[in-house]
Amino acid sequence: MNAVVKEIRREGQAAIVAAQGEIDLRRSPDFHKALVELCAERPKLLVIHLGEVTYMDSSGVGTMVEIFRRTKEYGGRMVLVAPTERVRSVFEITKLDRFFTIKDSEAEALDGDGGSA
Repeated sequence: MNAVVKEIRREGQAAIVAAQGEIDLRRSPDFHKALVELCAERPKLLVIHLGEVTYMDSSGVGTMVEIFRRTKEYGGRMVLVAPTERVRSVFEITKLDRFFTIKDSEAEALDGDGGSA
């Protein structure tokens, strides 16, 4: 499984990215490129679904931090959805769970902020 980005879809003013597999040093550049291109479109809400991501190393975390910064710069929001326990622990260990908005479902992420407009 090489493709980290399983799908990108739009729902109202939100862009939803479904990721899968391992986000590691080898696959992170493609993931980064897809997210940077999406940020260029300036979606009001960027939802990154992590439910099928089995592993994330520091390169994946670095990508998340950069994309978070980019969305804030243009006035958008980024929400992470349904990270697996293993991936969630990476955010907890690095204390980034305090900065990222993490929701259990896409519906929760879209509720009242950018999902429809």
